[in-house]
Amino acid sequence: MCGRSSLAPDDATLAEHLASVGVHEKVEWRPRWNIAPTQEQLVVSVRAGERVAAATRWGLVPSWAKDVEIGNGLINCRSETITEKPAFRDAFRRRRALVVVDGFYAWRVNGDGSKSPMRVQRRDGAPFTFAGLCETWTRGDAPLTTCTIVTTTPNTLVEPIHHRMPVILDDAARDAWLAPETSVDDLVDLFAPRDDDAFEAYEVSAMVNSPRNDRPECAARVA
Repeated sequence: MCGRSSLAPDDATLAEHLASVGVHEKVEWRPRWNIAPTQEQLVVSVRAGERVAAATRWGLVPSWAKDVEIGNGLINCRSETITEKPAFRDAFRRRRALVVVDGFYAWRVNGDGSKSPMRVQRRDGAPFTFAGLCETWTRGDAPLTTCTIVTTTPNTLVEPIHHRMPVILDDAARDAWLAPETSVDDLVDLFAPRDDDAFEAYEVSAMVNSPRNDRPECAARVA
């Protein structure tokens, strides 16, 4: 699964990345080093044929849900069952999105049973994107747009850390994921875990364990 992520580039770097995925409007984003479920992710979606980026609550609330609390358990969507689960299948067909991050955290189980927080990021520190889904819930006082992150089996980098990882999309895959005409078979092909030498993993401080901690030290390497 993916239970924490970060997005803390400078404004110019974020703008450059968003432009590479087709978003050219200025986006306001406060740097985040420890994004937790129910907090906001930066999500790129397609509205009226245009790609837009917006801060979006993490934890998908299906349109038919009676309460937003259901989203607390829907922060991730398993790629293997994405076409079957009622909470995800309609969004998979019609509301695919990109979740923009510059790293994510997973907890490695050690030989003595303890857990060590690990961070996965690009070696150059640049932002990248996960496959995501969006839904808008309209049963509250105001419409609420939420998101989930699609996960798959791990590649060789993540396998020693955790049995699941987010689906990371490269440039071509991002366009295919967002395009409404992409076939289901082609979308499913995007879920295969891929090794990429551009990424690295390293241990970070237990500070990241608490969502109350949100500062650069959360992403710093420990000796």
